[in-house]
Amino acid sequence: MRAKIRGKALDKYFHAIWPLMMEIGPLKAIAEQAPMKSFLDLGSFVGDLNVDDETASNLGHSSDDISLEGLEEELQECQTDDVVANILSKGTTLREHTKGVENNLRQVELDSIQDYIKESDNLVSLHDQIRDCDMILSQMETLLSGFQEEIGSISSDIKILQEQSLDMGLRLKNRKVAESKLAKFVEDIIVPPRMIDIIVDGEVNEEYMRTLEILSKKLKCADADPTVKTSKALKDVQPELERLRQKAVSKVFDFMVQKLYALRKPKTNIQILQQSVLLKYKYILSFLKEHGKEVYLEVRAAYIDTMNKVLSAQFRAYIQALEKLQLDIATSNDLIGVETRSTSLFLRGREPLKNRSAVFALGERINILKEIDEPPLIPHIAEASSKKYPYEVLFRSLHKLLMDTASSEYLFCDDFYGEQTMFYDIFAGPLSVIDEHFGTILPNSFDAIGLMLMIRIIHQHQLVMSRRRIPCLDSYLDKVNIALWPRFKMVFDLHLHSLRNANIRTLWEDDVRPHYVIRRYAEFTASLIHLNVEYGDGQLDLNLERLRMAVDDLLVKLAQMFAKKKLQTVFLINNYDMIISVLKEAGPDGGKIQQHFEELLKNYTAIFVEELLLEHFSDLIKFVKTRGSEDPSTGTERPITIAEVELIVKDFASRWKAAIELMHNDVITSFSNFLCGMDILRAALTQLLLYYTRLSDCIKRINGGSNLNKDLVSISSIMYEIRKFSRTF
Repeated sequence: MRAKIRGKALDKYFHAIWPLMMEIGPLKAIAEQAPMKSFLDLGSFVGDLNVDDETASNLGHSSDDISLEGLEEELQECQTDDVVANILSKGTTLREHTKGVENNLRQVELDSIQDYIKESDNLVSLHDQIRDCDMILSQMETLLSGFQEEIGSISSDIKILQEQSLDMGLRLKNRKVAESKLAKFVEDIIVPPRMIDIIVDGEVNEEYMRTLEILSKKLKCADADPTVKTSKALKDVQPELERLRQKAVSKVFDFMVQKLYALRKPKTNIQILQQSVLLKYKYILSFLKEHGKEVYLEVRAAYIDTMNKVLSAQFRAYIQALEKLQLDIATSNDLIGVETRSTSLFLRGREPLKNRSAVFALGERINILKEIDEPPLIPHIAEASSKKYPYEVLFRSLHKLLMDTASSEYLFCDDFYGEQTMFYDIFAGPLSVIDEHFGTILPNSFDAIGLMLMIRIIHQHQLVMSRRRIPCLDSYLDKVNIALWPRFKMVFDLHLHSLRNANIRTLWEDDVRPHYVIRRYAEFTASLIHLNVEYGDGQLDLNLERLRMAVDDLLVKLAQMFAKKKLQTVFLINNYDMIISVLKEAGPDGGKIQQHFEELLKNYTAIFVEELLLEHFSDLIKFVKTRGSEDPSTGTERPITIAEVELIVKDFASRWKAAIELMHNDVITSFSNFLCGMDILRAALTQLLLYYTRLSDCIKRINGGSNLNKDLVSISSIMYEIRKFSRTF
């Protein structure tokens, strides 16, 4: 137990003096040779020592100061310690080893004391240096404390200066704002002498208008800003501003009136004057609208009145010039079903005889729809060439001029006056002039083709105005369109009634060629179909169907006037073929009307072929139709005999070529259309070949029929003749 206490005490002692020994030179060398572990493990060397109680009592430490807890575990660990094992292996007792260590320690202590004595001068010098440093540091501390106090004072001064700077900046900003407002106020209310001179004595030009802008700003400022209204300065200046306003309003009013009078001069190009002169003074109207409302209304009314009268006079003169160029196409007697000889030549108007075909045929009149955007006619140039025009040409020219003039005026009113509604006041006069003219023309128009062309022209003009995005003529164009349709319907019904109420006896002519009334109908219908191709007007299609039904009835009645049925058929075929040919010229796609007549042509062609063959080969056809399908082997009551067939065969063989030639001549003389006649002839020859083939088949079934082979005409011979006529075609 004592040994353990001694070991613990030694261990603590070495831990305490170790740092000091490391600072002493000799001990430091020893420490480097003997690691700290050797000193720290001294307790383990006394683990097995038997120290008596007296020795333990002399250690200078009471057992109460040392904790013995865990000592047994430490002794167990020391048994395996290498140092302890090394000591024991040398045969040295622990006591001897302990004494040796104590002696070493005493020696080390003595050596260290000697080292301290040797270094005493250095320690004194170090002490003096430390003291001097301490004094210097004290002085620096005092100096830095003074600096700190001065810096604190400077910081407070800077803060005060910063506050003063902010205050001065705010006051400067307020003064600048006050200065700008005051400068603006002074600028707004001051009346420079130069401005007075320009307003009172200056000419109205660009400088004058710039001066008007300045005056307008001063007048607006006086009225708008409540602070300005209460200022004494304004009370001094306001009378001068008012006098300047009155003078400016009076002066620009006189100026504008002079410019408006220039519009009334004859041969004045209004559009050029508006664009190059009036628009430059656009601001004058703005000034009057703001500072002289009554005068502005007077100028506005004067412009409306001037333009109304000028444009009305121009359109009236243009219409009168156009009327001299008008070519009358149709009169009330120029109807499809009216007999040509029933009307007097002196009742046809001014120029109808030269253009009789134009009454019902469209012809080159369709070109007017391709000239929608062409410039209007210039009357004196057209009159100098002595050229006349159908009314739809004049109609397009008049409305083209109207659209261009209205578009220009509408845009000018919007730009110059800032108003669009005044356009309708300006054009009330010109539109009434055109309406008056149209009101005299329309009731006397019996040209259905021309009316339909005008309807299409109006439609195209509506599209033009829509593309321009100018709506000023929408209501007028709609009104014209609404007026044209009833008139067209009335004239169309006149044509329809003329067909339904036609006098068959006066119309009938002993001629199988196409009737002139039917040609009129075909041309009239083709013209309207052509004009309806791109529009698909269902109402027009219904009216054309009514007209077609009336023509069907009329054709049948005219055909019945022929005594012979064959002539009736030829007459119908010629007329149907002519109608189809005219309709195909209008449009290759056909239509219900064309299909109807093609079906009728097909039916009557078949009838004519049968009639033609019966005329030349009646015995052959009757035999084939009645007995050609009988079979002799079935034992009928009256079988076909050789004698019965022989006459037919020999008759055919003797004259079939001559009969075909007669048929050819008959067809050529009967049908006015050569192509149609040759088609009918080929159909007749083909049908004849079919009949003769059936006859040949019937002969083969008769007993002894082979005896007639020498008299039969070969099928190839008949085919040759058919091909010969085809080559002729």
